Amino acid sequence: AQQPENNIVRVAVQALSAVCGGAQSIHTNGFDEALALPSESSAKTALRTQQILAHEAGGVDTADPLGGAYFIEALTLELELRATELIERIDELGGAVAAVEAGFVQGEIEDAAYRHTQEVEAGTRVVVGVNRFAEAEEEPIELYRLDPQAERRQLERTARVRAERDGEAAAQALAEVRRVAGSDENLLVPMRQALRRHCTVGEICETLREEFGTYDAQTRVG
Repeated sequence: AQQPENNIVRVAVQALSAVCGGAQSIHTNGFDEALALPSESSAKTALRTQQILAHEAGGVDTADPLGGAYFIEALTLELELRATELIERIDELGGAVAAVEAGFVQGEIEDAAYRHTQEVEAGTRVVVGVNRFAEAEEEPIELYRLDPQAERRQLERTARVRAERDGEAAAQALAEVRRVAGSDENLLVPMRQALRRHCTVGEICETLREEFGTYDAQTRVG
């Protein structure tokens, strides 16, 4: 068997299709079930798949949602109305740029994140494995650790590129990026040329930063 872990995604899609089709009972296979009796880990993942569909994705909130249920129409209407309200609010503030500058967009995101956290902590929003179906003892996850020498090797490569490139051509290319950044011209052309002159992404970004400045996000209060 090749890449049996891919079956986790396949089973999730199959289960969602069955739920949307109005199935009354579903069995989700363990990803290794085609090879042998499912392991405890794969069986648990299969179970969690059903629990996530039921408690997080809202798969069982209505019966047969794709079979003509009014639920879909009501949900679509609610989404349209709430989106329209947001768009009108942004227009009242003077448009998207003005809304960002006023901290409205950031505030909405922060409010949504806060509400989500409060709901999870209160248990009104289920997060499988966190506030429901959690286990006292979890096996440690093996995380990817970056090679500590990777940064050193990259710095050496960057230094070598700067030493071997045409310094004058690179400086001229960055100057052109700066000039165009201060105009209404297309920035992609001089940026592409700067890359061809072996300017680094950091040098190009620093040039743009010096021209445009650094954005200081405003947070809405109250």
